[in-house]
Amino acid sequence: MTIPALSLASGDQLPAVGLGTWKISKEATPQVVEESLLRGYRHLDCACDYGNEAEVGAGLAAALAAGVCRRDEVWVTSKLWNTYHAAENVQPAVKRTLQDLRLERLDLYMIHFPIALKYVPPETRYPPGWLYEPEARRPQMAPARVPLQETWRAMEELVRSGLVRNIGVCNYNCALLRDLLSYAEIRPAALQIESHPYLTQEKLLRFCREEGIAVTAFSPLGAPSYVPLGMAKPEESVLEESAVREAARRHGKTPAQIVLRWGVQRGTAVIPKTSRSERLQENIAVFDFELSADELHAISALNRNRRFNDPGAFCEEAFNTFFPIYE
Repeated sequence: MTIPALSLASGDQLPAVGLGTWKISKEATPQVVEESLLRGYRHLDCACDYGNEAEVGAGLAAALAAGVCRRDEVWVTSKLWNTYHAAENVQPAVKRTLQDLRLERLDLYMIHFPIALKYVPPETRYPPGWLYEPEARRPQMAPARVPLQETWRAMEELVRSGLVRNIGVCNYNCALLRDLLSYAEIRPAALQIESHPYLTQEKLLRFCREEGIAVTAFSPLGAPSYVPLGMAKPEESVLEESAVREAARRHGKTPAQIVLRWGVQRGTAVIPKTSRSERLQENIAVFDFELSADELHAISALNRNRRFNDPGAFCEEAFNTFFPIYE
C-alpha cells in the first residue's frame, strides 16, 4: 500500500496517515508499532512526554530487522518537552529521544507546546511531566522565562548538526506562527494541532497553506481519546453525528473512516491512536473512496470550536496551575 503524502518545504514527504502513540501502554507499544508497520503504516508520531519512546524504538527495530520496511521508508516524528526549552537543554533532549528510538536522526522534531517550564534533570525524572515537584503538598507547574525564539534557534542547530531533518511546532496559533516566521532562519516545516469536525480551525489551516507549512491533526476523531481522561463526555462523539453516519452508509465505511477521510481531504495528515488490530487496519483504509463536496461541507459545518486538549482547562484541573495558551 502506498500512502499519499504531504510535501514539505524541504522536499520531504510526510505520510498523510500515521500512528499516534500517545496513551499506548508501554507493554503494548512494541507490538502495536511492529504490527502497524506490517500493515503499511510509514509514519510514527512520538514524544518524550508519552513515556513510551523506548518501546516505540523496540517495535521499529524489530520491524526493520524482519525486513518489513527500511528506515528511509518510515517517517518518525518526536517532540521537545516543555522543561527542555532553554537552549542548552534542547540537544541533550533530542539525543535522549534518539537513543530511546534507536535512531541516528529524526525526520521531524517539534516544540510540543508554546509553554516553557523549569528544567528537570533526566536523572531526577524522565519523562519530566508537567509538575515540578509531584510529591509536594500542592504540586504545581513551574513556568520558566525562556523566549520561544531561544528555543527555535536551538532547534535550528539540530538541523544544521544533522540530528533532525525538519523542525516544526505544535499547538501554535496564527499569531505565534507569524512571530516565528519573522525570525526563523529555518522555517517550520509543519504544525501539529488538535483538529476534528468539532474543531475545524479553518483560518489556521488557510494561513498554513499560504505559508507552505504542512499541518498534522492530532486527535482527528475528537472526543474518544479524552473520555477516559474525564476531558470529554461520551455524548460529544462526532462519530454519532448524522452527517458522518449518513456518509458512512453511502460509502460502505465506518464513521471513523469518514472522519479520517475528511481530515485527509482537507489537506492535513492524521495520526489516530489505537492498540487494536482491527482499528489499525480500519484507520489506514481511507484512500479507496472520496467524500463529495457536499459531504465535506456537511461535516465541516459540525464545527463547535470544541477544544478537548486545552491547557487553559486541564492544567488547572490536573496540575493546580491556571495556564491558558488559547483565548
